[in-house]
Amino acid sequence: MTRDAARQVMELYPRIYFACHTRHVRDPGTRRLLSAHQASILDHLDEREPLTLVDLARHMGVTPSTMSLHVERLVRRGYVSRLRANEDGRRLRLLLTPAGVRVREAKSVLDPDRVRALLARLTPEEREAGIRGLALLARAGSEQMEAHCKRKTKGRGGLRGSGILPGHLVR
Repeated sequence: MTRDAARQVMELYPRIYFACHTRHVRDPGTRRLLSAHQASILDHLDEREPLTLVDLARHMGVTPSTMSLHVERLVRRGYVSRLRANEDGRRLRLLLTPAGVRVREAKSVLDPDRVRALLARLTPEEREAGIRGLALLARAGSEQMEAHCKRKTKGRGGLRGSGILPGHLVR
């Protein structure tokens, strides 16, 4: 039964995502467009806790040289700052700038207008049932992430090395 339910979620979720996800992100301060990929990089960074370029590349499944190209564009636009690591000057540590924080906080994976249009296609009862179902899945997802984080960080002293990047648990 769980296998069938998992198959159904895997089949249904992409339809919702593709119908409602944002295609581009607009900087509310400059009105400049960023790609979804650039916005995703900003989502993985923090304004206080630096992350190395190598760790970011590994987490996002690209080579450090590819990530370096993407980060360079974000640095030139003023969304990311690069710092040299104290212990090893060759290692780059990345932080969000105030402009990067502004974009990260203004964006959402889902486009609110698209979500409203999708919900408008449902009856009030269907809408309520759908939202209840999503709330249940979201709760289970939070519990799963919490359990995953506890397993990965047990004995390691925090999130470093866990595969969970700063700011990824709750925003």
